[in-house]
Amino acid sequence: MFDFFRRHTRVLQFLLVLLIFPSFVFFGIQGYSRFTGTDQQEIAKVAGQPITQGEFDAALRERIDRARRQMPTLDVKLFETPEMRAMALDSVIRDRLMLVVADKLHLVTTDDRLERLFKSEAEFAQLRNPDGSVNRDTLAAIGMTSEQFAERLRQDISRRQVMQALTGSVFAPAAAAAAALDAMYQQREVQVERFDAKDQLAKIAPTEAELEAYYKDPANAAQFQAPEEASIEYVVLDLDALRKGIVVSDDDLRKYYAENEKRYTSAEERRASHILVKADKDAPKAEREKARAKAETLLAEVRKSPDAFAELARKNSDDEGSATKGGDLDFFGRGAMVKPFEDAAFGLKQGETSGIVESDFGYHIIRVTGARGGEKKSFDAVKPELETEVRNQIAQKQFADAAVQFGDTVYEQPESLKPAADKWKLEIRKAAHVARAPAPPASGVLANPKFLEALFSSDSTRDKRNTKAIDIGANQLAAGRIVQHVPAHQLPFAQVKDKVRQQLATTQAAALANKLGTDRLAALR
Repeated sequence: MFDFFRRHTRVLQFLLVLLIFPSFVFFGIQGYSRFTGTDQQEIAKVAGQPITQGEFDAALRERIDRARRQMPTLDVKLFETPEMRAMALDSVIRDRLMLVVADKLHLVTTDDRLERLFKSEAEFAQLRNPDGSVNRDTLAAIGMTSEQFAERLRQDISRRQVMQALTGSVFAPAAAAAAALDAMYQQREVQVERFDAKDQLAKIAPTEAELEAYYKDPANAAQFQAPEEASIEYVVLDLDALRKGIVVSDDDLRKYYAENEKRYTSAEERRASHILVKADKDAPKAEREKARAKAETLLAEVRKSPDAFAELARKNSDDEGSATKGGDLDFFGRGAMVKPFEDAAFGLKQGETSGIVESDFGYHIIRVTGARGGEKKSFDAVKPELETEVRNQIAQKQFADAAVQFGDTVYEQPESLKPAADKWKLEIRKAAHVARAPAPPASGVLANPKFLEALFSSDSTRDKRNTKAIDIGANQLAAGRIVQHVPAHQLPFAQVKDKVRQQLATTQAAALANKLGTDRLAALR
């Protein structure tokens, strides 16, 4: 395997990028474990929270699907090595760890920022309607609701913030930086003399005997072969096809709506101003009592002159960030502030002022100046979304069950794909001139290396049996069988004579160019 990596450095670099950097939301969706029976075996823990085998498998599938989209000819067996699976697990742990850090730092993404990012970044263009709103049909096609998309996007933003904080803190010693800059700005003046093979072609005239000898040389035989090919039949079991056939009743939708009503209630937010009298939680008792007495005095002034709150905050608050704004903290949601502050703020109505609120930072006087959110969307308003989500979940479960049965059917009845096609109402597709190695314009299942490997196995080519069910990614399984097989064979000399002449002339011209260059180098020395 290490020999392969040495020969394919760029492929390895590509895989490392996929494994190291956090993936984004719309390639391989997770989250349906309660419907699909996902393996809950614990394989790692981050901050006390388990990562299950099912979560790891879903993350690995996500990266494999992303790799297939970016490099269709990639052999996905590279991901099946212990080394690659270990790297994938490290990546999942790193993703989870960044979310834990983001949570501890109270990194919060507002709805406004989420909307700005979605409307401005090119990577989301395929998910946007012309008016900038989310295209729910496109999300549904990848098995995701708008709420799931928004949550995954918030997580991605949090991971980016943590990554930026880490990468932005890298320190380079002055000597190392100077050496790097010096190498970057150095200049060299060189002279180059080229000995190009194409410039020597006019001097080359292979004889008939040389052409025949080159054609018959076993070392050159592969250049003049007709490649192995086959005419095939195949079927594809597709999650989308299952999804389209699912009908969901209103009763099922209302039940799901009732069970998940919190998801359809907008997040509650408060806008508040505060006056902070700082007192460290570990400060001596006398010092904290002195700070509280000051806060009590300020509270009395606020109650006496409510309109003077902003001015009192500017002059007296120890929170320098908000004091200059009259204590204003803008809108915030639950989880953004320390618990005592949050409980007090969300317990007040707009325009109300708290008593003294004690936190680890000291003593607060809080006034709520705005409130929004907390509205529940009606059933009718979210019915299309409910239908999409419930249909997706049912389809995921059906696909998991059907996948096992599909594999059994094509294996147990290996002489034909018709039983599987009839059972799941699948089209038996046909293709001619299918090669062992995918080549343009082949696409989809006909360009999938795992499918082609199974198709051209000895059982398939010799006995014309069905392949096993092959996972070709994107929630698709395929099985195929060879109808007619044509092995690779040597083409007649007369048919490939022009190609032989071109290949031999190119080889001789390259040898001549190399000799001229070698002689010139010897003369210069």
